[in-house]
Amino acid sequence: MSRWVAHAIFCLAPFAESGVIAQTATKPLGDTAVVENSALDTPLFYQLILGELNAQSGEPGVGFSLILDAARKTASPKLYERAVEVAIQARSGDAALQAARAWKLAFPASREANGWILQILTGLNRVGETLEPLKSEIANAAPVDRGAAIAGIPRYFARTTDKLLATTVVEQVLADYLSSSQLGAVAWTVVGQMRANSGNATGALDAAARAQQLDVTSEGPAQIAMSLVQAKTPLAEQIVRKHLEGKANAEIRMDFARVLLDAQRYTDATAQLQILTSQHPNHAQAWLVKGALEIQEKKLDLAELSLKRHIELVTTGPTNRAPESTRSLAQAYLSLAQISELRKDFVQAEKWLGQIENSDDLIGAQSRRAAILAKQGRLEEGRKLLKGLPEKSPAEARAKIVAEVQFLRDNKQFQSAYTLLFERNAENAIDHELLYEQATLAEKLGQLDVMERILRAIIASKPDYQHAYNALGYSLAERKVRLPEARQLILKALELAPDDPFITDSLGWVEFQSGNLLEALRILQNAFKSKPDAEIAAHLGEVLWVIGKRDQALVVWREGVALNSESETLVETLKRLRVKP
Repeated sequence: MSRWVAHAIFCLAPFAESGVIAQTATKPLGDTAVVENSALDTPLFYQLILGELNAQSGEPGVGFSLILDAARKTASPKLYERAVEVAIQARSGDAALQAARAWKLAFPASREANGWILQILTGLNRVGETLEPLKSEIANAAPVDRGAAIAGIPRYFARTTDKLLATTVVEQVLADYLSSSQLGAVAWTVVGQMRANSGNATGALDAAARAQQLDVTSEGPAQIAMSLVQAKTPLAEQIVRKHLEGKANAEIRMDFARVLLDAQRYTDATAQLQILTSQHPNHAQAWLVKGALEIQEKKLDLAELSLKRHIELVTTGPTNRAPESTRSLAQAYLSLAQISELRKDFVQAEKWLGQIENSDDLIGAQSRRAAILAKQGRLEEGRKLLKGLPEKSPAEARAKIVAEVQFLRDNKQFQSAYTLLFERNAENAIDHELLYEQATLAEKLGQLDVMERILRAIIASKPDYQHAYNALGYSLAERKVRLPEARQLILKALELAPDDPFITDSLGWVEFQSGNLLEALRILQNAFKSKPDAEIAAHLGEVLWVIGKRDQALVVWREGVALNSESETLVETLKRLRVKP
């Protein structure tokens, strides 16, 4: 037997089991049996073998035609599906659609056939033709499954390029369900998802609100609104909070807390985590994040309790050896070590770090150990600790360099950090991030010509690296030289990274240095609103101070100190202006 015949028989095995290629089936009837023969006769059997041989041996078009013909003759769903598969494997979308439509014609109520039609049409980007198949998808679903059928619609359009057309089609399909007391909420939720995916934030918000009006307990509207909160869409947060008024799913509240953290709204995030740990005391991740926030707020005793609770839940839980669990444990031990550092209890800090077993977190643990040694005046010991880290791969070697450079920066050993990077960058392939770091260290050392040369080299080799444009532009603005060039560099950075608050801050500082005080104020206020940060606060406060709004300046500076009292820019600004906020 040739390998092609053997393979064909193997491929036909499922059809034999389903009765398409029948042996014989018997039904007992007294002492006799009734023999039921398949409709598949000998010629048709060989037709299928020939079809499979052609499909597997480089003639998929012939194989497809033979198998589709057999499917029509036998009215076999499995053979129709096989014809679809052969066409797809041959990358013939039109043939696959032909087979799927023939299958649907033979079995009008087949959701499987209809599902293939939808997948093929969207794969071919023929979105306008999905209207009727989508209607069939919902209509042919059992009443109990109809909500799930509607909820599954967006997945068909995940890779569609014309999102707007897809949204229009889906809204037409769901028009009759939007006012339904049973299906209205899920229908509006799908409309909201489609609108959000097509960039229509206002329409998505309206759909989410309508869905929530029909079912306040539904998670879908809250999830749509959550993505809109991240995009800073007005009123989206109201929908999320309304959902959270009830007994919300723990993960919805956790997601909302993360969104608030990303926006640096720490007080609001803490409030959500407090509710979450109260309603779901066994939610380990919530305790970990809560502990980290409490450290930031200098509530060390509360932070210690939260982190220990996280460790207790993880170590006694069923997944305590899962990778994500070992990572979260490492984070908890690092945070507890940080608490001990803040209390000047370096011995206890070392003990916490010694609990970390995950090798992936070794650099983090050793970096903290090095920081502890530096605080005890043992700088060289700390650096030696980092130098002793393993480097089994290029990625580990790079991470080791980054950790050592950061350690030296933190301890104001700028020359040593620069030398380390200079040697590394001279010996290795171009690494734009490490070159950028080298440039910033050159500036720290007053080697402005070196800094500019490196940044321009980065721009030349990677024209879309916005940080280089911003750093060079800001450096010029800070020194109040070549201000038109500084503005152009920063505008280019903003073109590459629109709405980046730190680049926006640089632009505001250029305007201030150029004497455009009101424009500087407007830009810096927007930057600080977008990203409350100590350095932005330093610049905004100085503009307010210069234009005579000194009370407002003091308020902004106090916020900056609360965010980061060790910010070099903020400390220097307050010292230069002789201000104690």
